[in-house]
Amino acid sequence: MPAALGTAAFVVFWLFLTVLGIAGMAYDYRKKRLETESLRAALEHGQHLDPAVLEKLLAGQRQTPSEDPRDLRPFLHIGGIITIAAGIGVILASLWVGLQFPVAKYPILGLGAIAVCVGVGLLVATRALARYAPRERSPDSTA
Repeated sequence: MPAALGTAAFVVFWLFLTVLGIAGMAYDYRKKRLETESLRAALEHGQHLDPAVLEKLLAGQRQTPSEDPRDLRPFLHIGGIITIAAGIGVILASLWVGLQFPVAKYPILGLGAIAVCVGVGLLVATRALARYAPRERSPDSTA
């Protein structure tokens, strides 16, 4: 019976994540479709749209990637800190779980160590991006 309960928990967890992902994509798709339909309806009825209004409506459609890699640094830094904290939490949980189930202590400890390593890697990537930032041109230099 306990094996069946574990399997059910596993299936429910992954089913939950799948439903969450699909719901997020469906929401985003529907939001973009409604924006486009409202714009199309206004144009079909012959309404004149102010360029500022048009730009605001289409701003959600366009996602221009940033040219400056430094724009990613805060996100990598925050991600690294959160991942390290989660890894430390998993390590502490492994010690706690290990008291009741000694066989599970080291595998969970290893997962926590992997999470800490990923977080450190994100922090290293934050520093590495500083090297690849576009160089500032001096005003007197010619292109």
